[in-house]
Amino acid sequence: MADWNPALYRRYEDQRTRPAHELLARVPLISPARVVDLGCGPGNSTELLRQRFPDAELLGVDNSEAMLASARKRLPQVAFVHGDIAAWVPARPPDLIYANAALQWVPAHETLVPRLFDLLAPGGVLAIQMPDNQQEPTHRLMRELAGEPAWREYLADAARARAELLGAAGYYDLLARQAASVDLWHTTYHHVMDSAHAIVEWVQGTGLRPFVDPLPPALAASYLAEYGARIAAAYPPRADGRRLLAYPRLFIVACKSK
Repeated sequence: MADWNPALYRRYEDQRTRPAHELLARVPLISPARVVDLGCGPGNSTELLRQRFPDAELLGVDNSEAMLASARKRLPQVAFVHGDIAAWVPARPPDLIYANAALQWVPAHETLVPRLFDLLAPGGVLAIQMPDNQQEPTHRLMRELAGEPAWREYLADAARARAELLGAAGYYDLLARQAASVDLWHTTYHHVMDSAHAIVEWVQGTGLRPFVDPLPPALAASYLAEYGARIAAAYPPRADGRRLLAYPRLFIVACKSK
């Protein structure tokens, strides 16, 4: 895939950052020494961590150079490094590993999540938020179109870019034997969007990338046109003419014994 587009991602930053606020609010730490923002993106979640823990040694990790450049410009006093979450190992055990809307892009959660938990210092916290929207019309339509003749040749692997989530019970079972406590919850946000085009624009910054980036320009244009038409039908205008985008998310906060 092409690199991420920070400007497009940040166009709906308020909506994207709200789950980050709500995840951080449930982290039961007062003054952690070392905090890591895994999949930090353009630094919107890192900024929340800096505000909550001003004295912590804070590190942002991402595999997108464009996102890291945006994050460094936003928070020049914070250290940001290029890294692959699947293989990332900290120099010293952190007190908080925080991953907001990042782990859904990393495979093999059966081993990934316990590995990240094991990296924590005693008494540390693993805090995760992931979109759980693969069965929503936005994402079902991506896959349906990818299987149609016009685009099938280029998009055979597009749906594999996202990891399959294990569900609340699955993550609980992964963590419960070694964690002092595991807090899980599931929230469906209903974002008020100005138009069907705004919904398409939202997902172009994230989930739609694996379905559009592999296509030649003409096919990308035809895919987006057909996708936009189907989104308009799937999300009809409400009483005021705007659309409601349902967006489920899964949250996990696991605490390590001291």
